[in-house]
Amino acid sequence: MPNDRDERQRQLTRLGNAAWAAGLSHLMLGRGSEGDAWLLRAAERYRESWPDAPPESWGRPIGAMKSRLIAGDLEGARTDADWALAAGAAGSQSSIGRYAAALAHLVRDEDAEAGALTATLRDRDDFLQTVTHTLIALSARDAGAYDAAIRPLLADFESRDAFLEDIPVADTVLAFRALAENRGFADSLASPLLPE
Repeated sequence: MPNDRDERQRQLTRLGNAAWAAGLSHLMLGRGSEGDAWLLRAAERYRESWPDAPPESWGRPIGAMKSRLIAGDLEGARTDADWALAAGAAGSQSSIGRYAAALAHLVRDEDAEAGALTATLRDRDDFLQTVTHTLIALSARDAGAYDAAIRPLLADFESRDAFLEDIPVADTVLAFRALAENRGFADSLASPLLPE
């Protein structure tokens, strides 16, 4: 690892992204336990990179929470949700910071708080509205609205040409599925971008 703090946080983020890619690749190949182990490594590297990260680096707690949700580590995701909120995500003026806070509140089963934050993301040009609609449905615990929202979100992923680390997986859909299952509802989605 580099001694320079900025280079170190960059390298840790690269390691997190590589572990994320390995985890999703294993999941897509049907190797769930191996995939989960790599996703947990990704979450750890994102967390480790945070102290020296630039301000408003909200992608790191988002990546950590999503990694743990996909890996089925709800308790770990709650710890990362606490981290995101303690770091001030809810007070961020950026859409990505508000998203981090809304996701954190959903992980903590604080649906009213998640709904209030998600409302501030409506109609923003700098935030994907299919994500907003799914967050709203999850915070309302509305299974029908969730099903209506998650399908366009998956379609958005299916229309993309670029993915993190070039791994074509609908990772946000997978993380939201975990939150939906925790609320007692599920979907019947099938896609080349989702594990079978």
